[in-house]
Amino acid sequence: MAKDHFLDQNNLPKHIAIIMDGNGRWAKQKNKSRIFGHRNGVKAVRETVEYAAEIGINYLTLYAFSTENWQRPKKEVSGLMSLLVSTIRSETKTLMENNIKLSSIGNMNMLPEKCKKELNESIKLTSGNTKLNLILALSYSSRWEIKNAIRKIIGDGLKVNEISEDIIEQYLTTKNVPDPELLIRTSGENRVSNFLLWQIAYTEFYFCKKFWPDFRKEDLKCAILEYQKRERRFGKTD
Repeated sequence: MAKDHFLDQNNLPKHIAIIMDGNGRWAKQKNKSRIFGHRNGVKAVRETVEYAAEIGINYLTLYAFSTENWQRPKKEVSGLMSLLVSTIRSETKTLMENNIKLSSIGNMNMLPEKCKKELNESIKLTSGNTKLNLILALSYSSRWEIKNAIRKIIGDGLKVNEISEDIIEQYLTTKNVPDPELLIRTSGENRVSNFLLWQIAYTEFYFCKKFWPDFRKEDLKCAILEYQKRERRFGKTD
């Protein structure tokens, strides 16, 4: 693991979640199509993932496609799905070289068969990797996740007095993943957009004004440095 001497290695967030926002507006500024923005966002993903692995982050969750995104124009959705397939196919080798394990959360049944096939193959191929757990949130929304958890709890016949926070967490798609300590959102928007609502109860937020295609490892470092200045009390006193 390469150390970044600007960072406190004893106070790194174990889990960082990122809302990758602003691809469309970035493209609009350049008089290009929205899919042009999404394509250019891939470089930001690559640099962010590699730097996270390099400095010793254990979990990185990227909000790639929400359940609400299915309502976007058909042409954009089709382009996004094609981009997803090609990116997974081309980046799997890099994941292997960097010892990165890929997994996903969300309603995978909504994805086209070609996407599911490429995703599942990459997940299987990288399953033994141990350096960084990269989680793609695809066709994901937190309300969908919580609704499904409630349905499964009811379906399993649990009694009311048996339902605790720990039990609920076991029914979420992130059941084996620690809650994120740091949530980053790009593009200057200050909201969480139905992302990991249960899991971010005590997460530190960092809002970056850059559009996602311009986000680089220096921006991730700035977010971590800001996180390291904060005192996390979890509702307690100093």
